[in-house]
Amino acid sequence: MNEFANNVTFKYESLDEAFPSCDPGVMPFGSRILIQLKTPKKVTKGGILLTDDVRETEKYNTQVAKVVAVGELAFKNRNTMTSWPEGSWAVEGDYVRVPKYGGDRWTVLADTGDEALFVIFNDLDLVGKVTGDPLAIKAFL
Repeated sequence: MNEFANNVTFKYESLDEAFPSCDPGVMPFGSRILIQLKTPKKVTKGGILLTDDVRETEKYNTQVAKVVAVGELAFKNRNTMTSWPEGSWAVEGDYVRVPKYGGDRWTVLADTGDEALFVIFNDLDLVGKVTGDPLAIKAFL
């Protein structure tokens, strides 16, 4: 692991910077959830330009995501198609924790010039709902 990556402060100015708006080009089927991962920073808080290796480390360690779309069968009983008694765990616009691995992953170029990272997970794969500031949760480096 790059020692520099352990000491870098990845500070985002806003949620819009961390999750740039763009069309993912895909909508989830059935019980799947489309999420957008935080976009890796190009420059540190102190103005240091990050290498591709450091950005890749952050990209694959980021586990905070914004729910972009929810499939029609998500959070429903697969046999009866009725909603789960506890309801939906997450809706569009919520921030969630997701597994580090798995899902169908791709990138899309955002209007900002950054690569927006998208993943489709099954509804049962979501780890938990972020109830505080999603930018305060740091990637495990």
